[in-house]
Amino acid sequence: MVLARDIDPSASPLDYYSYELRRLREEAGLKQAELGAIIFCTGSLIGMVENGRRVPTRDFSERLDAALGTGGVFSRLVGLVLRSQLPTWFQAYAEMEARASFISTFQCQLVYGLLQTEDYARAVLAVEKPDTLDAAVAARMDRQRILARESPPVLWVVLDEAALHREIGGREVMYDQLAHLLALQDRQWLEVQVLPYKAGEHAAMMGSFNLLRFDGNPDIHYSESYDCGHMTANPQVIKERSLGYARLQAEALSPRASAELIARVMEERYGKHQERDGRVVA
Repeated sequence: MVLARDIDPSASPLDYYSYELRRLREEAGLKQAELGAIIFCTGSLIGMVENGRRVPTRDFSERLDAALGTGGVFSRLVGLVLRSQLPTWFQAYAEMEARASFISTFQCQLVYGLLQTEDYARAVLAVEKPDTLDAAVAARMDRQRILARESPPVLWVVLDEAALHREIGGREVMYDQLAHLLALQDRQWLEVQVLPYKAGEHAAMMGSFNLLRFDGNPDIHYSESYDCGHMTANPQVIKERSLGYARLQAEALSPRASAELIARVMEERYGKHQERDGRVVA
């Protein structure tokens, strides 16, 4: 049994969620174990969420709403909870990303967050966030919901070839991640290009950046350093970076040729016909 602790519902979205869960459960006359049995989880998990020690998922929230007849309260709250788990300096960008109608991104080391598999994201985030890993992964996966909307943003990704070869999480994780990129290329509003090594010097030697376009609002350029993100709508910056992005697109492989390269790296570098040292097995 998880011991109860005092919760200040005004302290954070997670604390408000926790407070409301305990209040509505007690109002329904249910013990933690009883509610857990109804929504197919343990009573201890209910207790950890009520005490703010476990971040809820969307599936958990939907089952709560059904069990407690809340009219969707927890399904609406969980988005705020998950967004609050993002780094504070990143939250403003995540809000803008969710509103954008067109997202252009260049990524020099990693697959863009909106295209990451859960295992790949877990391996990336484990480096810096081992103590809050589950919450960080859940928040990153929740960002991807914008691609499943009825009217998703256009997403154009230019990915440095280095991101295909940097082994994140092991060969199996990388194989699945590259397979995921290939599967996404069937989507109407999504394009992936690879900037090959042979391109040499290019227009984004300073590093990764994103351009966001909106319906009726100024464009935004976003870049980040180790502990902060920087957004600007400065017209000169937008002009320069838009030109730089166009040059990256021109120097990158076509989407079809990019898919061929991704498939080749996936099989030759991470395929099951190879041993761990990279030698081909006959």
